[in-house]
Amino acid sequence: MKIDLNLLPLFLAVAEEHNFRAAADRLGVTRSAVSQGVRRLEDTFGATLVMRTTRSVRLTEAGERLRDALSGPLSEIGTALEGVAAENAPRGLLRIAASSIAEQFLAGPLIASFAAAHPGVTMDVTVTDEEFDIVAAGFDAGVRLGEVIEQDMIAIPLTGNQRETVVAAPAYLAAHGTPAHPRELVRHRCIGWRPAPNVAPYRWEFEENGIPFDVAVEPQITTNDLRLMLRTALAGGGITFALEETFRPFVETGELVPLLDDFLPPFPGFFLYFPQRRNMAPKMQALIEHVRQWR
Repeated sequence: MKIDLNLLPLFLAVAEEHNFRAAADRLGVTRSAVSQGVRRLEDTFGATLVMRTTRSVRLTEAGERLRDALSGPLSEIGTALEGVAAENAPRGLLRIAASSIAEQFLAGPLIASFAAAHPGVTMDVTVTDEEFDIVAAGFDAGVRLGEVIEQDMIAIPLTGNQRETVVAAPAYLAAHGTPAHPRELVRHRCIGWRPAPNVAPYRWEFEENGIPFDVAVEPQITTNDLRLMLRTALAGGGITFALEETFRPFVETGELVPLLDDFLPPFPGFFLYFPQRRNMAPKMQALIEHVRQWR
């Protein structure tokens, strides 16, 4: 038996309203459409489902059995559809891959305020400096410097321009002197950074008279941890190199001294990036709006 499932809601409306006109109004169709639909359903079953008179509508025994059979499943479907619609509220797991040097994103207040505003969203933030396809790895979004984000991604600014800086503790400079040019760094004890154990230390990048160049310092100490770089520099362990905002609090107190500023121009900062998607999940839309307001 092949049944037109579109006819079942017509029948159920008649069964609940006990009136063809009321059923038609409820469904937003004509009375004739309801009457014809119920008749087609009766023809399919080969049984009368509804007794009609000019004054009343009553279900037959076969009609009552069909009503009872349909009420549960259709109610469950309605509940499920309402649940899908409710997903318009931000909820669920939001996975983000963030660079370890994204200080403003990782500082705490941005994430804390987002979590407070959206209690239905659970955040899983992986701090990594490896470059990979966030979509293939199952992440919803990433946070990185603009210059390393793939062109097929959508990126919205998380910070303004950034600037790198070279710093050292006053005690180190008193003992070893202050470099006047980046190329002099090769004669100093340097604290370097690398993103992973099998990757060469980062080359320190500068600019002179509008021409970029880098210096391949040979760090005596190399790490992938910004905190270790900072602590070692504060202890007088050498000269190190990172984003200005990482060292700013210690420069302001005089614990670290900025060096070679004339060779370090600003560059585009950090972005929240994500793949272009239609019907983006509300949790991701909420994060995007939060980042925009945060700036």
